[in-house]
Amino acid sequence: MGIAEQNMMLVSAGMASSGKVPFASTFAIFTERAFEQVRNGIARAELTVHICGSHGGIHTGTDGSSAQSIEDLAIYRTIPGMTVLHPCDDLSAEELTVQLLDHVGPTYMRTARNKTLRIYDHDSVGDLSIGRGSVIRRGTDVCIIACGVMVSQALIAANDLADDGIHAAVVDMHTLKPLDKNLIDSMFASCGCFVTAEDHSVIGGLGGAVAEHLSTGITAPLEMVGVSDIFGQSGASSELMSSMGLTSEEIKHSAIKAISRKSG
Repeated sequence: MGIAEQNMMLVSAGMASSGKVPFASTFAIFTERAFEQVRNGIARAELTVHICGSHGGIHTGTDGSSAQSIEDLAIYRTIPGMTVLHPCDDLSAEELTVQLLDHVGPTYMRTARNKTLRIYDHDSVGDLSIGRGSVIRRGTDVCIIACGVMVSQALIAANDLADDGIHAAVVDMHTLKPLDKNLIDSMFASCGCFVTAEDHSVIGGLGGAVAEHLSTGITAPLEMVGVSDIFGQSGASSELMSSMGLTSEEIKHSAIKAISRKSG
């Protein structure tokens, strides 16, 4: 629909109210321009519209800070009844998108601009389900919960930690809302501490979601790897991710710190 994101959301709302299942796609940062239409035209009316925000996060790189949405997941988590997704590779994005065809209610899925490492294969991806996190590595010392492009970094960190005798579990939390609280509880029982990793602000995103759950009754150390309270810059994706600490090395250091904070 061109540069008319507000119109796109309301056209999608009209289609949904007529029995169709619309998928509305634009850059993640441009969906924010249409927040009022998403909130009032789609979510308040409890319509099934699936929004895809591409080019999310610092990983967008050379598009610059004005095009790097580092707050979109937090924004859409606040909307009542909205499901929020952030898959980690092409196969999981495809699988979860297909599942959205039968999903009732508004959703927001964020995807990356650049190529990402493939985490799943054609067999394992079929086990994914909206609302259920995926344990892609077992461990007993610390649980790294990641989403999007940071899942691959979490796996690299887990391999590096293993070289030091530390056994880290890795969870792909592709659904940020509803959060898989049962899985978090289970991982607490086996690991006792957490690290979250996301290409997004640490305020209100995956780290915030996990912290909210832990605050309801689980006393567990939590370290958050993500974008601090700053805007991005323009540069190569790898350079920006490194300068902002969105790396496997930062996850490794955070894991060691979380383990050191465990009681007993």
